[in-house]
Amino acid sequence: MQIDIPEVKAEVEAAFDRYEAALVSNDVPVLDELFWESPTTVRFGAGENLFGAAEIAAFRASRSPVGLQRDILRRSITTYGRDFATASITFRREGSAKVGRQQQSWVRFPEGWRVVAAHVSLIDAPAA
Repeated sequence: MQIDIPEVKAEVEAAFDRYEAALVSNDVPVLDELFWESPTTVRFGAGENLFGAAEIAAFRASRSPVGLQRDILRRSITTYGRDFATASITFRREGSAKVGRQQQSWVRFPEGWRVVAAHVSLIDAPAA
């Protein structure tokens, strides 16, 4: 299996960048599009456990659009072959003492790259 095939990695990076732009601008239709439409898709958030695309979409539709901006501190995107990838970031929101962690599993489907599993959590910022 080839790791980080350049053109595949570029595709996933572009999909991730599109997701990030949609997240911070609360573009719910794009966020819904980028999560695989399946009852097996999972998103564990900072305060919620969502099983299935319907639960994820309902969460997105009801979430406040305020305070979604964040600064990505570190990013790692790795592709495995041509059809699977992981995207992991750490981030911080302005005024927060916490560091966020986000990890996503991406799969290439006929309609494009989609998140099939995601996890978001917060930890105390490490001592400087």
